[in-house]
Amino acid sequence: MGNPGKSMLAAFAAAAVMLATGAGAQEAKHFRFAHDQQLNSGYSIAYDIFSAKLKELSKGTMLTDQFPGAQLGQEPQLLQLVKAGDLDFAVVSSANTSTISPQAGVMSLHFLFRSEEHNIKAMGDEKVFEAVRDMIDTTTQGIHAIGLCTQGFRHMYGKREVRKPEDMKGLKVRVQATATEDLMFPAYSAQTVHMPFGSVYTSLQTGVVDFGENAVNVYMINKHYEVAPVLSTTSHEANNCVVWISDKLWQGLNADQRKWVMAAARDVSTQEPKRAFDLENAAATKLEKMGVKIVKDVDKASFQKIADPYLDKLAKDLGPHADKIKTLIRAIN
Repeated sequence: MGNPGKSMLAAFAAAAVMLATGAGAQEAKHFRFAHDQQLNSGYSIAYDIFSAKLKELSKGTMLTDQFPGAQLGQEPQLLQLVKAGDLDFAVVSSANTSTISPQAGVMSLHFLFRSEEHNIKAMGDEKVFEAVRDMIDTTTQGIHAIGLCTQGFRHMYGKREVRKPEDMKGLKVRVQATATEDLMFPAYSAQTVHMPFGSVYTSLQTGVVDFGENAVNVYMINKHYEVAPVLSTTSHEANNCVVWISDKLWQGLNADQRKWVMAAARDVSTQEPKRAFDLENAAATKLEKMGVKIVKDVDKASFQKIADPYLDKLAKDLGPHADKIKTLIRAIN
């Protein structure tokens, strides 16, 4: 017979390993992170950055699972799921954010952003983020903004070219449901139509709308070029977005976990915008090779001339948070 002392020690050691392994497995928690775009989009880049950093900082104890392509719903539904505590994290456009906090429409003001570089700087600016965070915390409940990102600039696309506002006269444009869009497109003499993003392809195909408007990569990966083969680079609006956490999850996190979440979201704000614009430029090159007509010589000044008088008025009308955010963004060099 062997030494009983040694056998017992071996058994204890095995039990300790099992306990440690069990504890480790319990510590690794999975969280759901959703958005309405396909993979290889600005949204999935935001997820990649966030999930990698959170995994690193938490030493593998906080893992996020991605639900892309509106698997859990379109953007307004995702916001409601986060608010209810039924979804942990999400990325949603700042325009659709106005469904829960109308002042978020400020990020959709036309020609608020002067260039790619200006948009990248603004999304990474700590003061801009703090102003957005405070706006959300004081105007809605159950949800917190933890980061900012972008999918580039929005452009017009359909079956015809748009070089100046007159080219849109009387035609129907699918827009996101914000006060900004409903004022600006009629100012360019177009008619606005609201519908979920998932309905845009069919509506362009059947003529329910004449134009869509979105970022180049979004247009490409959702194959809108199949039914709207002309993209006019109006760059009328930044396609910005917000990274969210549910209050239910936030309240359940300890101090360290909260720091990790905020650090991961900060990485999104500082890294995703540049990568999103790289994606935009790559998509434009790819589309041209595929035979899509990209109208580059749009008379943006004629659009801007109409939009500029509305900038300050719209921001003020939206409210004090919106006005502050607009002022901070415009002050960035």
